[in-house]
Amino acid sequence: MSLSFPPKFALVLAGAIAVACSPAPEAEQAQAAPPAVQTEGLDPAAMATVVAQARALPNLHALIVARDGEVLAEHRLRGPSLDQPVNIKSASKTVLSALVGIAIDRGVLAGTDQKIAPLLADNLPAGGDPRLKDIEVGHLLSMQAGLGRTSGQYYGAWVTSPNWVRHALARPFDDDPGGRMIYSTGTSHLMSAALTRAAGTSTHSLAQDWLAQPLGVTIPPWLRDPQGVYFGGNDMMMSPKALLRFGELYRLGGEIDGRRILSEAWIAESWTPRTRSPWSGHAYGYGWFTKQAGGHDVHFAWGYGGQMLFVVPSLDLTVVMISDPSPRPREESHVGELHALLDGGIIPAAIQGAPAASGQP
Repeated sequence: MSLSFPPKFALVLAGAIAVACSPAPEAEQAQAAPPAVQTEGLDPAAMATVVAQARALPNLHALIVARDGEVLAEHRLRGPSLDQPVNIKSASKTVLSALVGIAIDRGVLAGTDQKIAPLLADNLPAGGDPRLKDIEVGHLLSMQAGLGRTSGQYYGAWVTSPNWVRHALARPFDDDPGGRMIYSTGTSHLMSAALTRAAGTSTHSLAQDWLAQPLGVTIPPWLRDPQGVYFGGNDMMMSPKALLRFGELYRLGGEIDGRRILSEAWIAESWTPRTRSPWSGHAYGYGWFTKQAGGHDVHFAWGYGGQMLFVVPSLDLTVVMISDPSPRPREESHVGELHALLDGGIIPAAIQGAPAASGQP
């Protein structure tokens, strides 16, 4: 289903001069990044329209567009700098999936069919549902554990409980393991706890050693549960530039700067649709959503409020959009507007622009 721009975007400013002359907040005037240099990788007129539309979104803080590894648009619209770690919300689930893939590659975890109950045995509820023993690593990554949600209206009770892992495992089953998608941050937290137990070290330590250091980025410590397990599905901190680097790792098949970090097979597994969101309708794999736009597959990480990482392999595109992490009031239309920027602006700009340096037609 194609997305169209809201009516306010129909008023595209007449040329770059009008855009440049429009008033901006004092803070933005003082800190605004210099205009991005356009290259043959993106159609300049189409991208000028995209940037004008991006500036009109009050919740959008940052926009970075790279093609074939070259940053062609880089805009701090408001908020923190592009180098400052920010809360990527549920895009944390996508980073966690990468850590699980590396753990499997290294033999720390046996595979996606490994049962999690033995790893979390000390937190299994007495007399619990026997289906707890059927939950596998892959079920946690694809939100198919079957356990009732800890997100939405159940979130507060969960994060104020004395033991998040035990609380999540005690939720009643809404489906069998491997069944329909039940989006729940508690499910991702179970994955962080299982990984911590299997590796004998914290999820943050693994993120530092397996991702941050080889990628040359910063992933500072983030929230932990009362038992010290790092939050598995929320509140991870990465800068927009670091998130772009992470997306490039996937676009390049797991090898970057001549160093193999993640297996190509794991990326293919992660991008394979296994279920579908009952809300958005997007397919979901291991921590990644997938859709089509302009005839191209788009894989994306999605955090609350509009923390977005898009990878379009067939166009050599990696796109980061960072937004207000806690919009007040909640801005339901904002994420749709971000998808519209990609589908109706950035992807057409790539299609209309000259081929990327890799020779992709």
